[in-house]
Amino acid sequence: MDNRGLYKLLAFAKQAIQVKIAEIQLKTYTMQWMPHATVAAIVEDNGKFLLVEETTDRGNRFNQPAGHLEDNETLLQAVVRETLEETAYTFEPTSLLGVYHWKHEHNDTTYLRFAFIGNVNHYQPELALDEGIIRTVWMTADEMRSKAMLMRSPQVLTCIEDYLNGQRFPLSVVTHL
Repeated sequence: MDNRGLYKLLAFAKQAIQVKIAEIQLKTYTMQWMPHATVAAIVEDNGKFLLVEETTDRGNRFNQPAGHLEDNETLLQAVVRETLEETAYTFEPTSLLGVYHWKHEHNDTTYLRFAFIGNVNHYQPELALDEGIIRTVWMTADEMRSKAMLMRSPQVLTCIEDYLNGQRFPLSVVTHL
């Protein structure tokens, strides 16, 4: 092989190495661990709490109206949107209940849940509920405790207990920049 052929081979090898390095960097970037940011609405009316019954990989479960934060959305916008999509009610947040960190034992996913207390109004029965939502349900705390194994996660009852214990933070603690 002459020098020109050797230089071409070296240039090709250099390019192949650079492509491989870029692939590794991309794979490392996409595999970076991040928690799932979620929101939940805590709504109480005359001693009953608004829940949704939904299908999951573990069967039907109960949860507060909740879901993931979407790109370019504030936490408050997310909880209003999720509540409307899952219950057909308009949600008006009044305070932050708390921030909950939980790792799901079945799928190893970590959730960071921002739970907001508020009121619902303007029910729109003509709206289709999100896929997987079977129905809305109003339950007392005792009914929820008796069905603890049917709650989507431990966060559901933890939020109710915190609410009943009077935990509340002003919405001003949530800042969107």
